Amino acid sequence: VQLQASGGGLVQAGDSLRLSCAASGRTFSTNAMGWFRQAPGKEREFVGAISGSGGVTYYADSVKGRFTISRNNAKNMVYLQMNSLKPEDTAVYYCAAGPSIAVVTHNSPYWGQGTQVTVSS
Repeated sequence: VQLQASGGGLVQAGDSLRLSCAASGRTFSTNAMGWFRQAPGKEREFVGAISGSGGVTYYADSVKGRFTISRNNAKNMVYLQMNSLKPEDTAVYYCAAGPSIAVVTHNSPYWGQGTQVTVSS
């Protein structure tokens, strides 16, 4: 599975941004997908994950209620809609894939390159 994240940019606090992750492979719909982020000087942090069917989602407490993960299996795409952005959301965001939400959350075997999100105050 190859992953390509995009959609990052510079926004102001309170703005919204949608990240996209394009995946290759005919088995995309069988893979759970996840989003992670890493801020300068900090460890990589789990943001959220979605099951292969899209019926189950799981979020970190820090983004719950503000971020929404969705996917379009026909297009091999997964999205991260980020609303009410805060300066502390500034980070490089990565998408990841794995056979289940549990695997994605803790030990994703597949990673895309990151996309920078910067939120100014």
